[in-house]
Amino acid sequence: MATGAVPATLSTSKSMDSNLGFARGLGFVRISDLKQYKSQRRFVSMIRSSNTNSETVELQPAAEGSPLLVPRQKYCESLHKTVRRKTRTVMVGNVALGSEHPIRIQTMTTTDTKDVAGTVEQVMKIADRGADIVRITVQGKKEADACFEIKNTLVQKNYNIPLVADIHFAPTVALRVAECFDKIRVNPGNFADRRAQFEKLEFGEEDYQKELEHIERVFTPLVEKCKKYGRAMRIGTNHGSLSDRIMSYYGDSPRGMVESAFEFARICRKLDYHNFVFSMKASNPVVMVQAYRLLVAEMYVNGWDYPLHLGVTEAGEGEDGRMKSAIGIGTLLQDGLGDTIRVSLTEPPEEEIDPCRRLANLGMKAAELQKGVAPFEEKHRRYFDFQRRSGQLPVQKEGEDVDFRGVLHRDGSVLMTVSLEQLKTPELLYRSLAAKLVVGMPFKDLATVDSILLRELPPVDDSNSVRKPL
Repeated sequence: MATGAVPATLSTSKSMDSNLGFARGLGFVRISDLKQYKSQRRFVSMIRSSNTNSETVELQPAAEGSPLLVPRQKYCESLHKTVRRKTRTVMVGNVALGSEHPIRIQTMTTTDTKDVAGTVEQVMKIADRGADIVRITVQGKKEADACFEIKNTLVQKNYNIPLVADIHFAPTVALRVAECFDKIRVNPGNFADRRAQFEKLEFGEEDYQKELEHIERVFTPLVEKCKKYGRAMRIGTNHGSLSDRIMSYYGDSPRGMVESAFEFARICRKLDYHNFVFSMKASNPVVMVQAYRLLVAEMYVNGWDYPLHLGVTEAGEGEDGRMKSAIGIGTLLQDGLGDTIRVSLTEPPEEEIDPCRRLANLGMKAAELQKGVAPFEEKHRRYFDFQRRSGQLPVQKEGEDVDFRGVLHRDGSVLMTVSLEQLKTPELLYRSLAAKLVVGMPFKDLATVDSILLRELPPVDDSNSVRKPL
């Protein structure tokens, strides 16, 4: 039987067993029965508390048998229609973020920041495509020095788009670049801590308090500088870069992501600095959605109204990346959550603008119309097993030469009817089939039609209608 302690600032994280959690109180709570919890990375410590009456945000299944977890407490304005969550306004340069303003779209440069000319050119291209904000990675002192030249060059060219410095592992670099950029993004998992190394998996009362004091010492100068220069900040947690301390208490979980961000937010609030936003990014859209909802539920409990930056980390490329982002970002926008978004694709950054704009427009329109459904209790769908959706095939038409009743969707595939006229223009045909074209050659993609149905056969001597199959 191990014994330890949990700081009072930690919010309770309960599982289906109501005794498992972290208690919230005025001081440290004595803990017993240290258990092991298996995360995706390795075994880390979880803690069982005897205090079951603490007020906290808890997760529960979205419906009976559902694997999707949602906060038990309020996490959006309405469960049945899109009502945008009310937030304060945060200024990023000359761009306002918050519920009283349009959902802002942004992306990130891919150039070497030390390449001033290349970075400036890419920022201008991004701005011309309609982005509201651009983020630039700043790894070290040389990159920070280049940021001054980048900013000045853009201003001289009449580009006043706000610039955000992306900071990891480098508090001194953040202090430097805060003098010229409009916003600083810090990752709570590695700004003052290192990313989890699993060198120490148990933190007692004294250890944990020392870690928090260290974070405050390192982070406070940046907060004060942002206040002095009127800069904004994003406290941006990443699911893949939580610290040892957070991992030891919460594992690789949405709860750990939220608490990691709250540690930094409490310091900001202590210093009366409120010009910041939150983000809870993960490459898994389900984890990302759960983390954002949990974050908002905690903010409702605390009476906080900070805006949200939405995004799915490393979503990928092509339709896969766009669909992955749409699942995560679109779900939260329909909740009425999100004030600025980025669709993260492994493509040139300007290619992120169009899908980003589409999602932003979707969120704005949904909130404007406030369309939804009447409150109801889900009783018809079974979440805990898989059942094929039933349906009826089209009735065979009289005079049809081909009997397609036994072909259409018999194995769940997608079938498309093709005319002889379409066969005459191969490129348009391939696009209509949702095939990828590489050097004019079609390749099957996730969304590509599986089979085609010709209602009439082309003449044998029609060479234009004869093409290699996909």
